[in-house]
Amino acid sequence: MESSVDLLDRARAGDQAALDALIARYLPRLQRWASGRLPRWARDIADTQDLVQETLVQTFKRIEGFDNRGDGALQAYLRQAVLNRIRDALRHARRRPPASELDTGLEDSGLSPLDLAIGQQAVERYDRALDVLRPEERQLVVARVEFGFSNGELARAFGKPSANAARMALQRALLRVAAEMKKS
Repeated sequence: MESSVDLLDRARAGDQAALDALIARYLPRLQRWASGRLPRWARDIADTQDLVQETLVQTFKRIEGFDNRGDGALQAYLRQAVLNRIRDALRHARRRPPASELDTGLEDSGLSPLDLAIGQQAVERYDRALDVLRPEERQLVVARVEFGFSNGELARAFGKPSANAARMALQRALLRVAAEMKKS
């Protein structure tokens, strides 16, 4: 088995296999050591194992500055890097607002303020357009748009000879409404 110092020298020289071997050697040790050190409330999407793995990869990418001072120095160096990362995660978590569950029982209160404003403007344009129509045309449009009368019901209510005649009269009135609303 190759020593960590030899693997480290090879990794510094750009040997990816040596870097992978170092990570494989130290990852389980540091994950066991870090387990439970990052409280659940401070974890975000990544858990402690992910944090350790990311720290190792980042630390080994910048390992040129490491000064090997004997047995256990690399382990201590990596442990300190993980501890620093845990501290950063804790500081970051304290700045985040606390997570809370969404209340699924709440219902939508209706339209947004923008929808209400746009809707109100459309209603005002519609009302102004209705004012321009002759009384029978206005009544046809209101019966259809606001009360949902069918063409047959319109024919009976307005004395039209057929449902098709009522449909044609309604269509002419609606075209006038649309034209008036476009002007506003």
